[in-house]
Amino acid sequence: MRARGRVVYGCAGTALSADERAFFADAQPWGFILFARNLENPEQVKRLVRSLRDSVGDANAPVLIDQEGGRVQRLKPPHWNDRAAARQFGELYETDAELAREAVYLNTRLIAHDLASLGITVNCAPVLDLPVEGASDVIGDRAFGRDTAMVIELGRAVIEGLLDGGVLPVMKHAPGHGRATADSHLDLPRVTAPADQLSEVDFLPFRALAPDCPCAISAHVAYEAIDSDGPGTTSQRIIRQVIRGEIGFDGLLFTDDLSMKALSGSLAERTEKALSAGCDIICHCNGKMDEMTSVASEMKPLEGDSLRRAEKALSRLHAPEDLDLGLAEARVAELLGINA
Repeated sequence: MRARGRVVYGCAGTALSADERAFFADAQPWGFILFARNLENPEQVKRLVRSLRDSVGDANAPVLIDQEGGRVQRLKPPHWNDRAAARQFGELYETDAELAREAVYLNTRLIAHDLASLGITVNCAPVLDLPVEGASDVIGDRAFGRDTAMVIELGRAVIEGLLDGGVLPVMKHAPGHGRATADSHLDLPRVTAPADQLSEVDFLPFRALAPDCPCAISAHVAYEAIDSDGPGTTSQRIIRQVIRGEIGFDGLLFTDDLSMKALSGSLAERTEKALSAGCDIICHCNGKMDEMTSVASEMKPLEGDSLRRAEKALSRLHAPEDLDLGLAEARVAELLGINA
């Protein structure tokens, strides 16, 4: 079998079409990502996950999801429990840091249980961004807060909770999305803060947690003090000098969704630029076949450092540690009720 492609694809619905099966079999993506449109109930999700893996002939192909809690959770009631937004844990931290860390860890273990029981092995969390006054609310309460020490401590609890629960964490959005004044889904945010301020504040949570987190997602943000030409996802300076260099992250680097409007050019051009800049894995999420075909036209095989990083990340997956689900649910509810 030839090398897998450096890409994660979405799919259109709750079951694979014949065209999707054929495309995935030919394209051999490294993995897949699920969204709300793909999720109806537990048995259906399990079938879809199996179908995705069958399409590439790999029973362990990574399956990703964004299950942060709050506004960003793809698994929702009535089949899955609602999970609190990160900001609620940040507010608890201001009252009692130790209890907040316990709440985040247990909440994350519960999220990991939901995912692992469906066969989902990668969760795009924690959010390590530090929002500032006047920034776009695209991050908002998805962030723990504005205090770097808190974000580092609670971010570490998310990483530990996911790993202990048998799921790989992915820190985002490297090297920092908190100052963005535009929603990168709709436009290219430009950050004008000086490089030393970015280094001392925005980059700090990523630098602190780089040794602990096996994966990260790039930010579609232009940091004008470092590279004014374009977003971090397609910037060699941002990826090689900042994410790999200053931050010291040698884990698996995914792009944020390549179909977002912060990026310019065709999907093929975006793919080529992101891979050339140093991203390991392209994420294309909307499941549109014409766009996936365009991405595939510029796809490269997973090899070299990118293969090494992928194998290193996957080596950290293990069976979930024991957890009393009922007690964990009750304890999280109790802890979040402290500031209610």
